[in-house]
Amino acid sequence: MYKLITTLSACFFIFISWIIYLANTGQNSIFFELVAAIPYGDKVGHFCLFGLLTLGANFALKLKEFELKFIQLYAGSTLVFLFVLVEELSQYFIPSRTLDASDLLADIAGILVFNFMTKVFSKLMNKHAGA
Repeated sequence: MYKLITTLSACFFIFISWIIYLANTGQNSIFFELVAAIPYGDKVGHFCLFGLLTLGANFALKLKEFELKFIQLYAGSTLVFLFVLVEELSQYFIPSRTLDASDLLADIAGILVFNFMTKVFSKLMNKHAGA
């Protein structure tokens, strides 16, 4: 099961990277048209894409945690946050992109919600494994 989750997470990361490449180079995609057709589709897309990437990264990294100033953080969530931060801030320097704080907030909201879901799923898995 771990190999499947890791493979799916890696493929999803590649998909997101491809979408970012298309946006950075000003190319069109059917995905951009779908997002535009949904009310608040851009924000929902940011929330879901980076939230799901967070969930996948957390499980692909076997729920590895570390402590930062008395707070336990998942390594996967942290890596996705750093990726999102660099990606969103880099848009300032790319002529075909627009730096948008609300996109970053949607990304962070997705990371936080799916970080919480990681905790819930891991507790359920541990409870089920112990039963």
